[in-house]
This record gives sequence, structure tokens and C-alpha cells, in this order.
Amino acid sequence: MIELKQYAKNYGAFQAVHPLDLTIPTGQVFAMLGHNGAGKTTTIRSITGLTRPSSGQILVEGIDVWKEAVKAKAQIGYIPDRPYLYAKLTPRELLRFIAGVYKLGKIDAKIEEWLEFFELSEFGNALIETFSHGMKQKLTFITAILPQAPVLVVDEPMVGLDPRAAKQVRELMREYAAKGNTVLLTTHSMPLAEAIAHTIAVLDHGKLIALGDMKTLKEQTHSLNLEDVFFRLLEDERKSHEHDAPRAVGV
Repeated sequence: MIELKQYAKNYGAFQAVHPLDLTIPTGQVFAMLGHNGAGKTTTIRSITGLTRPSSGQILVEGIDVWKEAVKAKAQIGYIPDRPYLYAKLTPRELLRFIAGVYKLGKIDAKIEEWLEFFELSEFGNALIETFSHGMKQKLTFITAILPQAPVLVVDEPMVGLDPRAAKQVRELMREYAAKGNTVLLTTHSMPLAEAIAHTIAVLDHGKLIALGDMKTLKEQTHSLNLEDVFFRLLEDERKSHEHDAPRAVGV
């Protein structure tokens, strides 16, 4: 479970995320949607302990991300939108290193299973610096899933993946949640979110403007699909700002 309690993030005078209360339960794929600059990645970076909140509290599995940083991070598998891997290692060396960090014990057989699953076995002893973006993305998934942490945080998972790998990743996230874990996903792909998410949150300019399952959001906006839901929510939000804005007098 992930809990945000009055979480907010400022960069100087700019408020990237306004005070936010949010609970992301276990056993769900939770999708966070919004345009560029809506506050999604800022929130994810705070949840994973990469960016300190300006105020409020973030708990992962009941552990404060900043007060007990190492303990909290041990509960998280993280897949960023851009793979950050040790380029001078091979996949097998990297995955053994990850296993050591998480104290997973003898894990070689499981490493080979994952390499085979993502069709990387024949490249297991090649330097990661020789990999394509898609291959690095596959390897990043393995590093995040290998420890089987109770929380999986995924930022734009499909970038660079071929159709087969994209299908595998969709199924993996649903299966991961079905095992009683929490999956937090941010994506610009409406079909992906609609296909796998149990709950959807929509952010706009750092504010939560909608939260619910697909059925609820469709009924709320009188929409047929998530893309329509998303744009109608943003349109309603813009109209509310225009309505609340002070009008010029005597012009």
C-alpha cells in the first residue's frame, strides 16, 4: 500500500504538486494520468525516495519514505521512463548485483528464467552499453521484478518495447497486482490504462481532479472510453478556472 498524506512539492515559487491525500491499495493496478507537467513524475519520484516532499508524508507499506529511507526502498521495485543501468556490466552481472542488494540468496535459476522470458538469454554476457533502448527497458523490468517487492512503481513502461514485449509487460503488471501487490503506473497510453488499471487518478497542474474506476469515470463524464474521459475532465477543469477567474471591470 502507498499512502500520501497532504503531500506537496514546490520548486521555489512554483507549486508542482498541491497538497494531495491519496491511498493506493494492495491488489490493484493504479494508473496516474495527466499531461506533461501535471505532477505525475514528481509524485512518483517522491514516492520512490528520489525527490524530497516540500510538505506532508509518504508511506510505503506503512514505512515513512524519508524517515526510514532504506527500509522503505526495500519495499519498492522501480521502473523509470528512461532506463538507468550500469553500462559496463552484463545483464547477468547486474542482476546478481541486484540480488545481492536485496539479499535474495541463490537466484541464478530465476535470473535465467527472466532473461529467457524477455528473450535476452543470448545477450546475457554482453555489455549493457551495447543494448538498444528496448532491450534496456526489458532489463530494467527484470531488475524491478526480480526482488518481488510488495510495491511496483512504473513510469511510462512501453517506451521502446516491441509489440510482444509490450503484451508481456501488460500481463505482468496485472499478474503482479493479482498476487496481492500494489502497482502504480503512469502513462500517456490511454488504451494501456483502460486495459489494466483498476483505479485511475487524473492530475492537472499538480491537482487531483478525478479518481475512480473506469465505470465510475465514464458515468461521471458521459464518455465511452478513457480518452474521452480524460479530455472531458480537463475541459471541465479549464472551464471551472475560467468561471472562477476575476473579470476585468470597465473594459
